[in-house]
Amino acid sequence: MTKRIVVTGTDTEIGKTVFSAGLAGLLDGFYWKPVQSGLDEETDSEVVARLSGLPDGRVLPEVYRLTMPLSPHRSAEIDGVAIEADDLSFPVLPTPLVIEGAGGLMVPLNRQTRFIDIFEQWRLPVILCARTALGTINHTLLSIEALRARSIPLIGIAFMGEEVADTQRTIVEFGGVPQLGRLPHLGPLTGETLRDAMISGFDLAMIAGGD
Repeated sequence: MTKRIVVTGTDTEIGKTVFSAGLAGLLDGFYWKPVQSGLDEETDSEVVARLSGLPDGRVLPEVYRLTMPLSPHRSAEIDGVAIEADDLSFPVLPTPLVIEGAGGLMVPLNRQTRFIDIFEQWRLPVILCARTALGTINHTLLSIEALRARSIPLIGIAFMGEEVADTQRTIVEFGGVPQLGRLPHLGPLTGETLRDAMISGFDLAMIAGGD
């Protein structure tokens, strides 16, 4: 089976789009963000197209493009759009596919459905992106428990930010999950610096074997 990986996070604005770009590039695959909230600035798909090094056509179009940078359920309501869960069936492709959620697991898509509900239907392996900053232990362990409660397969944790060894160890030990690696803040952030950081910071064999 062709590998499909869901990238989600413990929160918004933690670096999962940059991580997704790096991962899709290393896997020489496709990238898909089914729901984009906020169109005034560079979208997540545009970031991935810029940083991943993927050929044209490998960043797939979003199913829903919503104007306001809010939770998808509210942004859709403002746009007069109803997000339908049935529209979010993942594409089947000949090469790996990285699928990025929006925000965290409990982010609503509409008044009945959250992202975790879609992930439960998909049954695809998940990588959970987590900050290394203060507060991450609680957020990350709660996210791990939520995934396990629905039997959603978890490949492991991708840490974002500067190394905080005890925090990372605590999450891995209490969560009983592998640490896949860590992506530091990159300056400058370019396709080249991202690829180098992904190669040096992550065990691709562990990720690729997570299906």
